[in-house]
Amino acid sequence: MRLFTHNMLSSNIKGVANGFPLRIEAEQVLEKQVDFNPDFLRNLFPKLEWKALVDGARALGYAELPEAADSSMLESEEFLRKVHHALLELHLEEGALTCPETGRKFPVNKGIPNMLLHEDEETSLQLPGSLGSHMLVRITGKQ
Repeated sequence: MRLFTHNMLSSNIKGVANGFPLRIEAEQVLEKQVDFNPDFLRNLFPKLEWKALVDGARALGYAELPEAADSSMLESEEFLRKVHHALLELHLEEGALTCPETGRKFPVNKGIPNMLLHEDEETSLQLPGSLGSHMLVRITGKQ
């Protein structure tokens, strides 16, 4: 799992108000080279939760990102390369993601986070349906 993905994940356990960011517990981290694309990073930057990225990178053993960042830094290739490495080249291969509110651990195996809920944690989502109505979808931990 890349930190790009981690920056978008949150705990959806019923009743959880503060499910982001998930804390990372790394057992195995891989580095996989990805082509550098500065324009992609510049477009993505405003959508990132910076503190979550910095904390996630540190949990994976990478401490090269500054504590704070702003759009003026996007002109620096050195800065963009550090962001690129953290977001796209570091992979949590084995470990867990922990809900900051409940402490519930979601395992990560072979780079895939398992965010399935236990039956007692299930919640409901309203998704847009046809003609402006809504469909009720139950999310459960059943496979």
